[in-house]
Order: sequence, then C-alpha cells, then structure tokens
Amino acid sequence: MIARLAIALVSLTVAISAVSGRLSLAQNRGALIAQGRQLFSDKGCYGCHTIGVAGTRIGPDLAQVGSRYPESKMARWLQEPSAHEPPRHPRLDLNDAEATTLVAYLATLR
Repeated sequence: MIARLAIALVSLTVAISAVSGRLSLAQNRGALIAQGRQLFSDKGCYGCHTIGVAGTRIGPDLAQVGSRYPESKMARWLQEPSAHEPPRHPRLDLNDAEATTLVAYLATLR
C-alpha cells in the first residue's frame, strides 16, 4: 500500500513538474513575442512595412509572414538580408537576442 502511494506521489510530482514547465515555456514565449512586437516598432519597421492596415506600403505586407516562412529562415534573413536574393532590405544590425524576439513576433502573424 505504501509502495503504491509512493509511486502515485512520484507520478503526480512528475506530472505537476511537466505542466509547470509547459506553463513557464508559454509565459516565456509570450514575453518574447511582446518584446518582438515592441522591437518591430522601435526599429521603425512600420516605416516600410504594413501589418494589415498599420504601417507604410513601401515593403511587403507582413500580416501573413508567419505562415509563409519558418522561423529559421526569417532569422537568417533578418540578420543577413544581403545574402538573400533579391537584396532589397537594409541591414538592421540585430544581435541574436533581438533577432530571436523579432522572429518570435513575426511568426505569430498568420
């Protein structure tokens, strides 16, 4: 009886830990997306791009960019736009953390 109770307690602890870990990841992802949204504004991306009706129509509309490109491709493109054809985008000088947050936000645009 005690062995069964101990096994049940361990199983419950593992389950709670797993749920807690998923919640923590979701909260971290949410914070990352919010930072990316802010960075999009801070870097002046709306000066050339639209997301729906917000922004300027110099560059492409990004409202569906998250459904068109994987995050890995967006990150490479943002960090080294001249390496991609056609090279129409200015270099943003994003560090890895900034690129990660911006891509997290762009990936939500579907």
